[in-house]
Amino acid sequence: MTYEQARAAFADWGIDTEAALATLATIPISMHCWQGDDVRGFEQATGTSGGGIQATGNHPGRARTPDELRADLEFAYSLIPGKHRLNLHAFYLDTDESPDRDEIEFRHFTPWLEWAAEQGIKLDFNPTFFAHAKADDNLTLSHPDQGIRDFWIEHGRRCREIAAQMGAAQGGEVVNNIWVPDGSKDNPVDRMGARRRLETSLDAMLAPKHDRAHLLDAVECKLFGIGVEAMTVGSHEFYLGYAIRNQTALCLDMGHFHPTENVADKLTAVALSVQDILLHVSRPMRWDSDHVILLDDSIRAMAQEIVFSDLLARTRIGLDFFDATISRTAAWVIGVRNMQKALLEALLAPQDRLRAAETALDFTTRFILTEELKSLPYGAIWTEFCARTERPTGPGLIDALNAYQKAVAARG
Repeated sequence: MTYEQARAAFADWGIDTEAALATLATIPISMHCWQGDDVRGFEQATGTSGGGIQATGNHPGRARTPDELRADLEFAYSLIPGKHRLNLHAFYLDTDESPDRDEIEFRHFTPWLEWAAEQGIKLDFNPTFFAHAKADDNLTLSHPDQGIRDFWIEHGRRCREIAAQMGAAQGGEVVNNIWVPDGSKDNPVDRMGARRRLETSLDAMLAPKHDRAHLLDAVECKLFGIGVEAMTVGSHEFYLGYAIRNQTALCLDMGHFHPTENVADKLTAVALSVQDILLHVSRPMRWDSDHVILLDDSIRAMAQEIVFSDLLARTRIGLDFFDATISRTAAWVIGVRNMQKALLEALLAPQDRLRAAETALDFTTRFILTEELKSLPYGAIWTEFCARTERPTGPGLIDALNAYQKAVAARG
């Protein structure tokens, strides 16, 4: 089907495909750097895994240096329509020095900023509270040892300063997302003590003031992880309250909840109390397993909730998955494009008609509409979006991904 035929099919439903494509072109996705090297980072000192972070597999082609990672990112962006962002973790510094986490500075990341400017993309940032000897107990900001807490507070402060400087250099907002692995493997007896320590540490870390135009702090909740099965200190309830009290953004990671929970349903619930929302789009399988996202019902529901609730301006969309059993660049490309496809489908929905049926309690019409809409030619609209930005689809995309993977496979 041609684009003009598809455009006419949507017009029969009162949908303007040109308006949907124009809006989609303005939505940046923050692509996560850690998919490219299996969450290892580039610190000179050898770290430990720690923090419930585990990439499975040993597919050839892992990026081993910042230059290799940047080359992989450039390739991935070349196959994704639109202009997007890069989400950089603190232990991806690019320097010949060996600073510890509480010693990192903006200059350790200037190669990334220079590269991003050349590529026409913007950076986001994250402190790294895992893969370090001082996180081996799966305790950082809530650790009973004040010295260890002070170490991580300083790391967090420095990361906020780095992110703010990145924002100033880029001329816009940098999201600095705070996630800590803290918790208990077995049932604790003093949950309140741990949560009070986390709250006090966060307060100290967030105390320095920065220009809101350059830095947006976010806090990220989690249900559980490896080694913290019994209790996660920074639970959803903890961080929801903290974000409301302190006016930070709240990060909702789609893998950080019970497998039967609908994370899309949480979006409007928290939006009534929290101004800014960060999404980490992922695909859990039984637990926070961070599979590459599919164009499935959970992703479609999240995109629809963002679009129908007019939350695009308040929601920063990032990805968070890591799969070392497949081509890492293919994972990036397919993951971002699937998120874009879901957003496009939401933008191509007859929102007013659906709302009118629901408001009238006409659930039969709502049911019929949602089912009939599934047969509309979304693929032709997506193909047109890619064509306008000179991005391949179908066999052309497969050939490009396979050729690049073959070229980098010799890395080991």
